[in-house]
Amino acid sequence: MFYKDERLALFIDGSNLYAAAKALGFDIDYKLLRQEFMRRGKLLRAFYYTALLENDEYSPIRPLVDWLHYNGFTMVTKPAKEYTDSQGRRKVKGNMDIELTVDAMELAPRVDHIVLFSGDGDFKPLVESLQRQGVRVSVVSTIRSQPPMIADELRRQADNFIELDELREVIGRPPREPRPVLDRPEDMAVAAK
Repeated sequence: MFYKDERLALFIDGSNLYAAAKALGFDIDYKLLRQEFMRRGKLLRAFYYTALLENDEYSPIRPLVDWLHYNGFTMVTKPAKEYTDSQGRRKVKGNMDIELTVDAMELAPRVDHIVLFSGDGDFKPLVESLQRQGVRVSVVSTIRSQPPMIADELRRQADNFIELDELREVIGRPPREPRPVLDRPEDMAVAAK
């Protein structure tokens, strides 16, 4: 439940939301997402949290991070840590929970409603604290994926659970058409027209 005059802030756990949308088979259009929540209340801030591999020449998430930064999102990033696990596999670790929690606690006195885009059960104590401060908390994730992407304790603690799959029509990006394979000269001539 949203009220037009309430002050809203969005807190997006980037990797968690990406994984939930991917599990449901769609991509999120962040411009539409921001517009949707501007429509639902007075949107004060939209935070997006992600870890970035600093040593990579090109990170696949870099264009998204740059676009979000220039289009009204407050970007919170930090370098991801790379390590090799006991089986010799390269792993990347970049947890942003503390940054998100600190920002939400600092902003709590200035908002009426926080929308948390994450299913991570580690956020349950944050939601409890925000509620004690009089802030309503909605959580956006999914129970429709296998396995569900939201921790049951987080869903139960939130004032409102928003099923990500039900936002698909509002914030989903239409699937891209696959590009044709151009291997014959006549195909390339047609594509050039």
